[in-house]
Amino acid sequence: MFQIRFFNRLNMSNLLQIKNLHAVVEGKEILKGIDLEVNKGEIHAIMGPNGSGKSTLASVLVGNPKFEVTRGSIIFNGKDMLDMSPEDRAREGLFLSFQYPVEIPGVSMVNFMRAAVNEQRKYRGEEPISANDFLKLMREKRELLGMDSQLVSRSVNEGFSGGEKKRNEIFQMAMLNPLLSILDETDSGLDIDALRIVAAGVNKLHTPDNATIVITHYQRLLDYIQPDVVHVLYKGKIIKTDGPELALELEKKGYDWLINP
Repeated sequence: MFQIRFFNRLNMSNLLQIKNLHAVVEGKEILKGIDLEVNKGEIHAIMGPNGSGKSTLASVLVGNPKFEVTRGSIIFNGKDMLDMSPEDRAREGLFLSFQYPVEIPGVSMVNFMRAAVNEQRKYRGEEPISANDFLKLMREKRELLGMDSQLVSRSVNEGFSGGEKKRNEIFQMAMLNPLLSILDETDSGLDIDALRIVAAGVNKLHTPDNATIVITHYQRLLDYIQPDVVHVLYKGKIIKTDGPELALELEKKGYDWLINP
């Protein structure tokens, strides 16, 4: 009934490997056997109807305690992720861009980001970054993303528009330089101009040494962030995997042709 296309990755470096992942929340099973591999240098898109388990998968990967893994494994950069706390998963290089970023009144972006960068450095056994080097790093990343200096001098997301919050998330991603970025419906609530700005930032940060998982309902984001692989998630399982042409097909046909062929 369902078709999965597998890709030849013999010459690529594996970053994330998920096998037979099952997860429950409040006694209800949401993920029912996820298999997924992501290699360095790849962009994967995960699409599917509402309630299919896309955001649950993102939450499980970052270690949200609300979700319980009952079966399966997650190996990230050669390490068992299920044995790690959410904080250590972030320190290892995992980043989640939230669908609805929260405001943190009274906490400046400068202090917030310096604390985050120094936590990573401490985890790697490095000395804290100096004030001058940190400000230089912030300026470089801000200029790379074309962000207004005023945006990064305010409290975290306080009084930000939806577009500003999403751009701020991409700035945080730039500062932390993660190995794997998960963008959970980053396009939600964005107008076309904000969408282009956010997507441009994601593309500038993508390198052969990192990877990105884009969770989205719509093709429009994938017009700007070109995926290598597209997966369709339905009722807690990946029911189809193909190249970027799959997203275009879903835009034209919807999901019914896969769910009820």
